[in-house]
Amino acid sequence: MVVIKTLEEIELLRESALVVSKTLGMLAAEIKPGVDGLYLDKLAEEFIRDHGAKPGFLGMYDFPNTLNLSPNAQVVHGIPNKEPLKDGDIISVDCGALKNGFYGDHAYTFEIGNVAEETKKLLRVTKESLYIGIREFKAGNRVGDVGFAIQNYCESHGYGVVRELVGHGLGKKLHEGPEMPNYGKRGRGKKFVDGMVVAIEPMINMGRDGWTILAADGKPSAHFEHNVALINGKPELLSTFKYIYDALGITSNEEDEFRVKKIQL
Repeated sequence: MVVIKTLEEIELLRESALVVSKTLGMLAAEIKPGVDGLYLDKLAEEFIRDHGAKPGFLGMYDFPNTLNLSPNAQVVHGIPNKEPLKDGDIISVDCGALKNGFYGDHAYTFEIGNVAEETKKLLRVTKESLYIGIREFKAGNRVGDVGFAIQNYCESHGYGVVRELVGHGLGKKLHEGPEMPNYGKRGRGKKFVDGMVVAIEPMINMGRDGWTILAADGKPSAHFEHNVALINGKPELLSTFKYIYDALGITSNEEDEFRVKKIQL
């Protein structure tokens, strides 16, 4: 079911999203060779609670942790463990937070140490496809327009789109309508209207087998996710990667076109 939000509710969603954004930024400084997932998970839970929120994933669908940590060929829904990260790995960190009755939920794929150039390209193209998809989240367009844009861009680079898992609406429930596949046909699916809030999240495999949560060919997979509201017919980012970039010393203006409201630091 699609639940249309008021502007006041969108601001509450923004608060929840920014808790997640700040959590990912804190983790960015901790993700390095030798660190294990359980350590990162503990840091994230403490940080979220210290910011007046609750971990959004913990206990949902019996999930036992705060973070979904998915290294290398594992696309999403990885459970944190004691396996240390290694130089050359990549890891998707998907995080959720519940604050004031609303969820924030987004993800970033991090490089650990010296990552192969072909893997760096996968991450770059996947993140670029996220913004390409967000541009299609506008009044009058439909779900298929977003999915088509992401699929077309990633497949043009020889990558496969994960089809078993999709983006989704976001609100008082972590998963609301509409489902937001990363593939599709233009002009198909639910029509976008003001007040919709969605999580757009390309999940892309270096290989062309896009059907499995663990890539069957063992090649790396990337996952990036933002929370976006439709306001005055245009996409407005509620989440941000700014805190990640600050921690990693990265300069970027990639979010500027989707940022009407200045982030309060």
